[in-house]
Amino acid sequence: MLREPLLWCSSTLGTESRMVDLSTDEESETHHSPESKDDHSSSSNSSSSLEEFSSIVNIPDAAFIQAARRKRELARTQDDYISLDVKHTSVITGMKKNSDEDPESEPDDHEKRILFTPKPQTLRQRMADETTPRNEETSEESQEDETQDIWERQQMRKAVKITEGRDLDLSYNSESQTVKKFDTSTSFPPVNLEIIKKQLNTRLTLLQDTHRSHLREYEKYIQDVKSSKSTIQKLENSSNQALNFKFYKSMKIYVENLIDCLNEKIISIQEIESSMHALLLKQAMTFMKRRQDELKHESTYLQQLSRKAETSTNGSLAVGEKTPWILEEIESRRSQRRQARALSGNCDHQEGTSSDDELSSADMIDFQKTQGEILRDHKKIFEDVHDDFCNIQNILLKFQQWREKFPDSYYEAFISLCIPKLLNPLIRLQLIDWNPLKFDAVGLKQMPWFTSIEEYMASSMEDSKKEDGSDKKILSAIINKTVIPRLTDFIEFIWDPLSTSQTTSLITHCTVILEELSTCGNEVSKGKQDLLKSIVLRVKKAIEDDVFIPLYPKSTIENKTSPHSKFQERQFWSSVKLFRNILLWNGLLPDDTLQELGLGKLLNRYLMTALLTASPGPDVVKKCSQIAAYLPAKWFQSSATRTSIPQLENFIQFLLQSAQKLSRSEFRDEVKEIVLILMKIKALNQAESFIEECHLDHLKSVIKEV
Repeated sequence: MLREPLLWCSSTLGTESRMVDLSTDEESETHHSPESKDDHSSSSNSSSSLEEFSSIVNIPDAAFIQAARRKRELARTQDDYISLDVKHTSVITGMKKNSDEDPESEPDDHEKRILFTPKPQTLRQRMADETTPRNEETSEESQEDETQDIWERQQMRKAVKITEGRDLDLSYNSESQTVKKFDTSTSFPPVNLEIIKKQLNTRLTLLQDTHRSHLREYEKYIQDVKSSKSTIQKLENSSNQALNFKFYKSMKIYVENLIDCLNEKIISIQEIESSMHALLLKQAMTFMKRRQDELKHESTYLQQLSRKAETSTNGSLAVGEKTPWILEEIESRRSQRRQARALSGNCDHQEGTSSDDELSSADMIDFQKTQGEILRDHKKIFEDVHDDFCNIQNILLKFQQWREKFPDSYYEAFISLCIPKLLNPLIRLQLIDWNPLKFDAVGLKQMPWFTSIEEYMASSMEDSKKEDGSDKKILSAIINKTVIPRLTDFIEFIWDPLSTSQTTSLITHCTVILEELSTCGNEVSKGKQDLLKSIVLRVKKAIEDDVFIPLYPKSTIENKTSPHSKFQERQFWSSVKLFRNILLWNGLLPDDTLQELGLGKLLNRYLMTALLTASPGPDVVKKCSQIAAYLPAKWFQSSATRTSIPQLENFIQFLLQSAQKLSRSEFRDEVKEIVLILMKIKALNQAESFIEECHLDHLKSVIKEV
């Protein structure tokens, strides 16, 4: 370090020339290009630069250089930031760039990149890095001279940069003071307080809306947080998650096994069901065909009696040989029924009103045998199945446990819609032996499946968590999907509307079913409508196929012991029996439907024809009285009307004609009976007119009593 200022202070010509070159190079770098280091470009101005440099710059000594170096390093550590002032930044940056070009810095790389090394290189390391490429070009002999030249240039650059930095600070202060002065010549638009107020209000409204939206979001987030905390707390407090999972898994396995079992057994159930239906259908068709054949043969026989001579000439002996055998069989069954009625004390009976549904002993044995085989096969279907998969009560118990332990998941799984489908095969199996046409058939409410489902529904109603639970509709859904289709098959194919016992039993079961369906909404109305529609169609078919009242000359039927008269009487009373059976549906079928079937199709078309051909007398009055007795009383309960329903107009006119004819004879009691019939069917105006016309004053008191 002591050698360096002595070398720098030498007054040799070579040293002065080198100093001039460095000052000239520094001036050219300052005014033209700070990155250029070409000494050749500034050689032309070397003499003038030397004079200027010697007059302005005082060459510092080594102590001053050391102090400046420490001061620069201290400034680097303190000014480790980027100023936001653009102009000041540019000045400071320029100053830093100039001040960094010392022997300890790297002038070539400083402006291109920022050094992030925690410890800068020493002066000797930087000098060595800078002189290395040049030392490669020179020989080992000139290495010492080159190092001296570099050091001298660096010292001269420092001196020049310090002077330039002072000038830049002065110029920056003057410029900043000039910028800060306010130009009074600049004019602004006039201030409007309303506009400012409007803008402030608009800004305030926007801020308030934003604030409200933030409040809503905040409240939502608070609720979500509370819900999440409660859920977490429930899950943390729940210590039986393993048991819950075990229950759900066992329930899943149970339901899968139950479905597999029912899918396997449903084929056998359908076969047994079809066999029983075919057996009952065969029996019903046997009765129907026998009745129609006997009616045909008896009618043919009576026609042959009326034209005996013509029949003998034609020689149709085949029919004649078969007919007496059939008639003997018919009469044999009738005599058996008469004996049975005599033993029971039923003397008030009309021929033709009994049901001809007796089977021969051979047919009965065959029927019972086939039925027994079907029932044995029916019991074998679930012999190899555990009770948990074939007993309805056990199955419902499984779902009841689910409902009691986990009601939320139970109702979310819509189990009330699944139970009717699961129990359908098992209920159909129990209904195989059920015949709603038999008077001694077991009622639906007495069946095991019915009572089990009622108990299941009752336990559901006690559940306070689900007061409006859908389990209340399970029974109605089962009846709609399982019972009504089977009952419809009985009505369409097996039911005989001429049988009073079958009709009464069928009405009893239909009443129970419709009462259960009445507690539900529209989802079961279709099943109810289908059931009633099948009843109406079957009654229409019976009227068209089974009603036959022959018409004979009065001379033929006046003899009550003649076969023609007996046959006509039996057919008339058989039609009256059908009339009664139709009207037994009162309360189940609509009134207009009943009036159309009973009055329009049967009374006015068939019964009235037979009454018009009969001679007025006690028998006719008895028939009319019986017909009026079967009419539903609710059709005539309106006290405001004094006229009957339109469908009875023909019947009323016939009663008036018969009363007029009988009033001229000795049948006074029969006339009174006709007046009572008119009063019962609310034909009060016609009855009063008849009494006034025939001067039957003794009957006025009868009308007043009504």
